[in-house]
Amino acid sequence: MSESRPPFPPFDAESAATKARRAEDAWNRRDPEAVALAYTSDSRWRNRAEFFEGREAIVAFLRRKWARELDYRLIKEVWAFHGDRIAVRFAYEWHDDTGGWYRSHGNEQWEFEGAGLMRRREASINDVPIIEADRRFRWPSGPRPADHPGLTELGL
Repeated sequence: MSESRPPFPPFDAESAATKARRAEDAWNRRDPEAVALAYTSDSRWRNRAEFFEGREAIVAFLRRKWARELDYRLIKEVWAFHGDRIAVRFAYEWHDDTGGWYRSHGNEQWEFEGAGLMRRREASINDVPIIEADRRFRWPSGPRPADHPGLTELGL
């Protein structure tokens, strides 16, 4: 049985938005093993200053990330797409183990293979300290509700 993850390239506006929302929903579930299945077995990543390859490394990275970034909530928005590539901008909110809140802003560049698995992910991210009262992502743990505004609607 071959692995696949629709929608498949080449992407149009609708399929790129679907791909981004499915990625957002998966990351908001915070299940490293399930998230890693959306990537090729040899997927190459750059996340901030970390470079690694493969699903085992993705799982290890996500476990570290979500052990540190508590009460994580993410929103992604398509920036551009062409052929087998999608660029997204995103923001997520989280707090550390001392209770300090952050909003992390970033951009990702994604490249997919024909079966819709991501073979390359490059992410640039900046963390901005915020106070708890300034949080905008307040839905219950898990995927963002369909009626919750996106980044543009929130002015982010």
